[in-house]
Amino acid sequence: MTEQRPWRVPVAVAQIPERGLQLELAADEATRAQLAAVAGLRGLLEATAEVVLAPAGGGKVQVSGRVRASVGQTCVVTLEPVDNVVDEAFSVLFVPEETAMPAAADADDDPPERIVGGIIDVGSLVTDYLFLGIDPYPRKPGATFDRVASGPVAEDHPFAALKALKTAAQPDAAPEAATEPPASRRRRSPRKGS
Repeated sequence: MTEQRPWRVPVAVAQIPERGLQLELAADEATRAQLAAVAGLRGLLEATAEVVLAPAGGGKVQVSGRVRASVGQTCVVTLEPVDNVVDEAFSVLFVPEETAMPAAADADDDPPERIVGGIIDVGSLVTDYLFLGIDPYPRKPGATFDRVASGPVAEDHPFAALKALKTAAQPDAAPEAATEPPASRRRRSPRKGS
């Protein structure tokens, strides 16, 4: 299965100056439409990012920034259109391909990413954080889910037809007698001393 990455902004690690590189990204209309389709959104009105790539020594690069977007979704309660805002900060360490993957410094930190072919795809990274910031259960302000208390109707269950057949077969039997097993089929307890 191939990954769909419509927002690509490749940056060559060799081209990053020692003082770092600052990027301001804005997805064009075609890219926003593709991102919306991949994410299952009603629309993506705006998607921007501010990114800083800073050398971290030993061929490593620290990539940090913020992605902001205005997403069109559908309310899970009313099914009406609702617009939400995504505002996600990120900071990811990239290490060269040949470097052994170091463990994350803290349990809350993400593990480092690999630099592939000397390139860091900033657009792909921004896309990941954009998608992480999308509310999976969007609700329109004030929308509430009111449960309708309804139990099964007595005659509207899978065994209603069987009950009707049983009642028709034993019209004069009392309900208690119908549930009591016949005396011949009752289990007898073993007698002591037999």
